[in-house]
Amino acid sequence: MDEVVGVSHECDFPDEASQRPRITHSPVHNAGLTSREVDEWVRRTLRENGTIYTIDEPLLRKLQPDLILTQKLCDVCAVGYGTVAKLAQTLTGPPRVVNLEPTSLADIFDDIRRVADVCDVPERADKLILSLSERVENVRKRAATIPDRPSCFLMEWVDPPFCSGHWGPELIEIAGGYDSLGRKHQPSAQIDWQRVSDAPPEIIVLALCGYDIDRARRDYELLRRFPGFGSIPAAESGQVYVVNASAYFARPGPRIVDSLEILAGILHPTEFPEFVSRGPDDLRVVRIG
Repeated sequence: MDEVVGVSHECDFPDEASQRPRITHSPVHNAGLTSREVDEWVRRTLRENGTIYTIDEPLLRKLQPDLILTQKLCDVCAVGYGTVAKLAQTLTGPPRVVNLEPTSLADIFDDIRRVADVCDVPERADKLILSLSERVENVRKRAATIPDRPSCFLMEWVDPPFCSGHWGPELIEIAGGYDSLGRKHQPSAQIDWQRVSDAPPEIIVLALCGYDIDRARRDYELLRRFPGFGSIPAAESGQVYVVNASAYFARPGPRIVDSLEILAGILHPTEFPEFVSRGPDDLRVVRIG
């Protein structure tokens, strides 16, 4: 952290990150919009402006970074790579721009190694990845012995409905379930609610991209009013969960393994009791169905 001179509007982990100057901003955050309004604002702004974020150029020039970590995985999640790369060329140096674009668990580990390499601390990545890999294999091996593989819909947005993509369906597989609606190693996508009703999932996990448990609780009330929701097995059996997607599922970093363990506790609570929700005040996952 001593080397970090600036962060994005999203950076809040570890706690020290929140003490660094914020380079990017977006008016949609903390604007009190509904899910439908957020979706409409994002689509309209991307269409009209090409980005939903602004960069504080004077501040960035003042900080004079040697290295900028960015991404072109999703223009909704952060400033687009093209915008960052173009601006970087006008800065003193210019700074090196490293693009991170993972679509799988292996890609995330590769990116950890890539960041460590460009920061000249490769040994730190080796140690971290070894620890993370051991935790993944712990879940994978234990889940592989469980014959029951429940169907789980990992929902990334409620209004309109979005299925999960990229590493989401892969995490469910490793944890001992399957998501027939997910798009493994591909971008998440809007889907018709009827497809969910036709699936139908035994478990629903609300992992709203970029948002925490409180927002997921609010949007669950929207979900309950969808046609036929009450007759879906997940609703009938009370197997609906809200998770802190902002901290875990939506961020391709070391805490993605926490996401895997959270799913293991959801899908197979008897076999993975150490990962089960600790109740309504759990900041990771809460069962609300």
